Amino acid sequence: MSTVTVYSTKNCPYCRMAKAFLDKQGVPYTAIDVGADAAAAQKMIEISGQRGVPVIVVGDEVIVGFDSERLNELFGTPVERELYDVIIVGAGPAGLTAGVYCARKLLKTLIVSENIGGQALESWAIENYMGFRMITGEDLMKKFEEQARTLDLRLELVGVKSVTQAADGIFEVTSAPGAVMRGKSLILAQGKQPKMPGVPGEEKYLGRGLSICATCDGPLYKGKKVAVVGGGNSAVQTAIELAGIASSVSLIARSTIKADPVYVKKLDGIKNITVHLHSQIAEMAGETYLDRITVKSEGKPDQSFGVSAVFVEIGWMPNTGLLDGFVATNDKGEIVVDADCHTNRPGVFAAGDVSSVRSKQIIIAAGEGAKAALEAYEYVTKKE
Repeated sequence: MSTVTVYSTKNCPYCRMAKAFLDKQGVPYTAIDVGADAAAAQKMIEISGQRGVPVIVVGDEVIVGFDSERLNELFGTPVERELYDVIIVGAGPAGLTAGVYCARKLLKTLIVSENIGGQALESWAIENYMGFRMITGEDLMKKFEEQARTLDLRLELVGVKSVTQAADGIFEVTSAPGAVMRGKSLILAQGKQPKMPGVPGEEKYLGRGLSICATCDGPLYKGKKVAVVGGGNSAVQTAIELAGIASSVSLIARSTIKADPVYVKKLDGIKNITVHLHSQIAEMAGETYLDRITVKSEGKPDQSFGVSAVFVEIGWMPNTGLLDGFVATNDKGEIVVDADCHTNRPGVFAAGDVSSVRSKQIIIAAGEGAKAALEAYEYVTKKE
């Protein structure tokens, strides 16, 4: 077997999932914390060309990010072709809660997702989830996962390519590697994916200074100048946390700061954060890695200044591209649901941030996941 090395940082949730996947498959590996070892970080950059984690080296192959599809090709075991009572797509707050409720109803349950925790993983600090004064998104999702794994359900870490309904009424979920999983009912809880700023050429710098996961990549920029794009809770939280790592933080908001007052108050007292209101990045520059940005502000001359990284926190888009008209969506791309998580297709339910429920909060997603599970249970039992 080829030697495997995982370059990671301490609080990177995707690094943890990569290592958990390898552990599950019994694959030995060496883990290196590049957030604590500058020399190892430089070696990782030389090997991969990336300034982001995780980076997984398998023999001579370099895998960038938690690429569940490639890891499954290398080390995964085939999913048995069984008929499940319910298949849950997504393993964030909604999907994991749905899994717990389905398993407790003794439904044969499969959760399929390319990661565990969804966008909740990237929350530095959660202060409004009941039962916890403050908890990180990663720690909260660990608790969700631990509870789910105590129950009789199957959890597959693999991306989903499509969902369909066969002529016999059974729902079929096709994984990215091509495995087909069959279920009597379906809960869609695949959450959202981060929006990109839309700066020309940004693809060049993704993983090379442009990051969508500050909890993963922040430690690589200790003592460096960085920027955060956004003006909501996530952006302000990220700027506050990075201020303790980086030498300076530029917070670039398209309009005004729209974070909760508690975060605004914290922001005001931090001296190494500069706030740029009514501003946006007009240009990114750098030969191989991002090293300079140009910021365009209303009523002011353009500013160009050096940064080693830009962290994007401007919102999320629903992960509904895999549906291809399978269920109805609204003009935002969200799955349209009624008050009980029903979609327009009988037997298919949706919960969490991928749905049309207005408020996008972890506690709401968890509640919607519970509702969807109870509705799926009723659907399956009535059909039988």
